[in-house]
Order: sequence, then C-alpha cells, then structure tokens
Amino acid sequence: MNADAAPIGDNAHFEGSTVYVVEDDKAVRESLLLLLRLRGYAPSGHESAEEFLQLDTLQRPACALVDVRLPGIDGLALQRRLKERHPGLPVIVITGHGDVATARSALRDGAVDFLEKPIDENELLDAVAVALASDRRRVAQARDREEIAARLARLTARELEVFERITNGQHNREIAEEFGISPRTVEVHRSRIMEKLQARRVADLFRLRFELEQTNPPAT
Repeated sequence: MNADAAPIGDNAHFEGSTVYVVEDDKAVRESLLLLLRLRGYAPSGHESAEEFLQLDTLQRPACALVDVRLPGIDGLALQRRLKERHPGLPVIVITGHGDVATARSALRDGAVDFLEKPIDENELLDAVAVALASDRRRVAQARDREEIAARLARLTARELEVFERITNGQHNREIAEEFGISPRTVEVHRSRIMEKLQARRVADLFRLRFELEQTNPPAT
C-alpha cells in the first residue's frame, strides 16, 4: 500500500476522527494505521475482536475497518455485536477471502462497504470518508435530540399539555375551554413555552414537535 499516493476527495472535515482498525495481520494493520495517520485521521489498531470489544466507549464520529478472518470472534460476528453495543457505528468490512455470500451478509448487516485485499488505497479512503460523514450526521442528530429533550424538560406539566395542544393546531380559545382557564392564561403559558423552548415563532414549536416524533414515533 502506497502511503504517499494522493488522497481522494477532501477529508479536511474529518481530520482527527477516529478510525478503528481490527486486523490480526500485523503488517496489514500497521500499513492501514500509517496510511490513515498520514491522511490526518486518528486511527486505533486492534489485533482481535475481543481486544476491540474491551473498549467501553468509542470516540465519535468514527468508523471501524473490520477484517472478516479474525481469530476467535470473526469480523461478521463482531459487526453484529457492534450493532448492539455501539449502535450506528459505520463498519467497513475487509477480507482477503472475499466471496459473494460474505459480501451479501456484511452488507445486509449494515456494512458501509466491502473491500477485498489487497486493498485499493483510494477505495479505502473513499469508504472511510463516506462512513465518517454518515456517523457525523448521526452524532449531530443525537445531540439535537438531547437538546430537544433538555428543552422539553424545562416545561411544567401544564405547559407540556399546552405545547401539545398548540402543535395539534388548536387555538388559544379551544385550549382554554378544554382546561377551564382563560385565553389570557393560555397566552401566558404560550409565552413561557416559547421562551423555554427558545422558539421565536409558532412554526418553531411545530418543528420541535416534528423532530420529537421523528425520534420517538408513536406505537402502532
């Protein structure tokens, strides 16, 4: 693998991102680590799935390069475990013994890509960039959801009820009649809701409600 070759695409947005390399072949592992390091990533090498699974937390955004033929827990089994332990972590499967069945299994389980050894450097860098872009979006969405949850937690029980009615499309008078309060009181609740949720317009409340439902869809 030629570590001096020109990189494909612009990885400036992902510099410093962690790429976990799970490869039992020391020469291949060190070659991948060198390539990734030279491209500005922060690679982390592991010689087995068991060693990698000892990590309690992972730096995100990130992705994992996982060899299929690993001693002990193989790459496809590791991929399945990562789906449970680190949901959403993009996985790129690599192997020197590629076949259609293995590729189908890896992709069906959510692998971002499937690369055969000897690994083409440019294909690998492209796959890593795609994987990190995917994880960065996922991390950003998770942070947005946490922020929405934190804002909603500031509302009182009554304010949350009024928020739900407003975003159901009900007018102040309808809400007032339902709760047996004055329209003026509803307006006060509305003002406090706008302030606590950092909303400038009613449309912002609808947007928050939509994002909340996208995160926690109603049971069917």
